[in-house]
Amino acid sequence: MFDFIGRMFGGSDGSKNKAKERLRLVLVHDRASLSPGLIEALKEELIQVITKYMEIDEDGLEVNLDESDDAVALTASIPVKNVKRNAT
Repeated sequence: MFDFIGRMFGGSDGSKNKAKERLRLVLVHDRASLSPGLIEALKEELIQVITKYMEIDEDGLEVNLDESDDAVALTASIPVKNVKRNAT
């Protein structure tokens, strides 16, 4: 659906990805009653920690909060490009 909207309005891939990320943050906020700023800060800190050990595709990174009846689970999909053999 995002592809269709992007083609209709001539959006670039970069702006499409930013719009998808903003929408994702709004949905996470609604599900877990967390501010979008807090979710974004969590995502940035995850990136900082993971990039010490791996080269990742930050544009493909997805962080979600999945809610069940009595619990919330943090899930992350992190595309790994390369593992750093000598962690800094």
